[in-house]
Amino acid sequence: MRAMWKGAVSFGLVTIPIHLYAATESKNVSLRQVHESDGGRIQYKRFCTVEGTEVPYAEIAKGYELADGGMVVLTDSELAELPLPTSKSIDVQEFVPLEAIDPIYYDKSYYLEPQKAALKPYVLLRDALAKSGQVAIAKIAIRQRESLAVLRVLSDVLVLTTVLWPDEVRTPDFAFLKEEVPQARPQELTMAGSLIDSLSDSVFEPSKYQDSYREALMSLIESKIAGAETTAPQTETAKAEVTDLMAALEASVSAAKKSRRPARSNSPGKSDKPAKPAARKSPRKPAKGA
Repeated sequence: MRAMWKGAVSFGLVTIPIHLYAATESKNVSLRQVHESDGGRIQYKRFCTVEGTEVPYAEIAKGYELADGGMVVLTDSELAELPLPTSKSIDVQEFVPLEAIDPIYYDKSYYLEPQKAALKPYVLLRDALAKSGQVAIAKIAIRQRESLAVLRVLSDVLVLTTVLWPDEVRTPDFAFLKEEVPQARPQELTMAGSLIDSLSDSVFEPSKYQDSYREALMSLIESKIAGAETTAPQTETAKAEVTDLMAALEASVSAAKKSRRPARSNSPGKSDKPAKPAARKSPRKPAKGA
């Protein structure tokens, strides 16, 4: 794994330098948008709607759109000057029981690895958390965005899970909540409880479940590979680049020829050649007058 963040856990007066690693990864099958007839990749360009031209990445900034469609432009240098005290620190705020946090707040999880000189304080915090049966609530900033986080122990490793801010969780506002809902009968509750009991287990074993859609999709892809139903996108992409290059060269040559024609007609030492074009243009003058 590759560390994506480097900083320290601030636990009271104790500082624990750590490396942060993404604890999860997406196993979704990556599919590209392509031209159905030949498999050519569909590409998107950074296009400015005001100037009508393609914009290089170095000239792209961030913008906040107003209600009337106006835009507030924010440069990287301006964003870098904003105060962000947790940019390199995981600040522990308090400790609460894990069951006090509703899972709807959970976002992404990361592993914390201690740096070489911080193994002892790392183990101290890990063991203290495990013994207390609680989790730490902390603040952390990842990619210039500050988040709340839960710090807990999993498989002898400190795990940090970012959680959503309270205003990021929507309040359920459905019509049936305001209506009089018919109550379930005791017999129905008993049957539902029996169903829950029959499907209950003491532990959660994720390995029992498989992604059936992903397996079916990979089976379809493999069958197409076996049947030679594939294209050569890399070769075709290279041809497209050559075509674009040739078009650019042809346009450049054409533009250069047009720009050189007036220079040749006005160049000194060639007085005999301009006489012929003058004779050709003379018949056109009466037509303009008419």
